[in-house]
Amino acid sequence: MLMAGLLSACTSTPLPNADPARAWIDLETQTGKLVMAERLDNQRLQDGRYFQVTPGSHELMVRFDYEVFIGGMGQFSDPQERLCYLSVRYDDFRPGQHYRLQARSVGFNAYARLYNAAGEVVAEERLVNCLP
Repeated sequence: MLMAGLLSACTSTPLPNADPARAWIDLETQTGKLVMAERLDNQRLQDGRYFQVTPGSHELMVRFDYEVFIGGMGQFSDPQERLCYLSVRYDDFRPGQHYRLQARSVGFNAYARLYNAAGEVVAEERLVNCLP
């Protein structure tokens, strides 16, 4: 209940305008329930809906929540929640550019890719820490 309240508070606040002197990173998932910005260069963020970074090198950490189904012999259990922290480092963020960090899951494994505005992969996860 508390998490739902926190998430609704975040979504009711409009996103700030992108600063043209910084790079903007959107977050998305197609296989998970939630992906949120957690840390930028090892500093906790106040707003987990995006990253906005100065040009150059940065390490991005996102929280990624998704469900996994366990089963065998044709039997599957109820979905189990899985929480992962994924870190991506990129050395060449450019001012005014938009990037997209996509978190995804395949079974128990979680992955992240950073795409530039042209849709090219420019970085992948370098560290993944998951709970259960």
